[in-house]
Amino acid sequence: MLDKTIQQALKPLMTRAARSLVRLGLRADTITLVGFATGMAAATAIALQHYLSGLALLLLSRLMDGLDGAVARATSPTDRGGFLDITLDFLFYAAIPLAFALADPPANALPAAVLLAAFIGTGSSFLAFAAVAEKRQLQSLAFPDKSFYFLGGLTEATETILAFTAMCLWPQWFAQIAYGFAVLCGITAALRIGWGWQRFR
Repeated sequence: MLDKTIQQALKPLMTRAARSLVRLGLRADTITLVGFATGMAAATAIALQHYLSGLALLLLSRLMDGLDGAVARATSPTDRGGFLDITLDFLFYAAIPLAFALADPPANALPAAVLLAAFIGTGSSFLAFAAVAEKRQLQSLAFPDKSFYFLGGLTEATETILAFTAMCLWPQWFAQIAYGFAVLCGITAALRIGWGWQRFR
């Protein structure tokens, strides 16, 4: 819901940063891989109950996730890069609830499982819509810079990062945050299924 607004606000800054990275010889795929490794480090820190360190690494990882696309657009975007980016993003998003489950299994395992199930709903509806949209040669007007059809919803990347941030700042409230966000993810999945049902008639 907030992704388009955030991306438009940050685009000038990201573009300037990307040009500097290109001059240094950094490639988009390299930034994607380093960002993913940083995200896994964040998950490890959270699993060890170092929540603030985990939050710092998590935010750094998402900064790199924004920079890799900007670097790709400043050079030459590739299908391989787009594939790598979305695949590692989904692995990162799954790793964070799992990390909280490992940090405190008695308290967090069930809400983490519910949240992961909700993520499967949002992720599968997102990718299924993108696959059919590609087949029909549809283009997203809201996110024209993406390498595939980017379908929005109540819980996009920005909302997910805000939820993860809240979990790291108040880990004692993980269950409540996870259940609440899972409900929003369920609504997003239902909306996307409805959009697909209508759009692809």
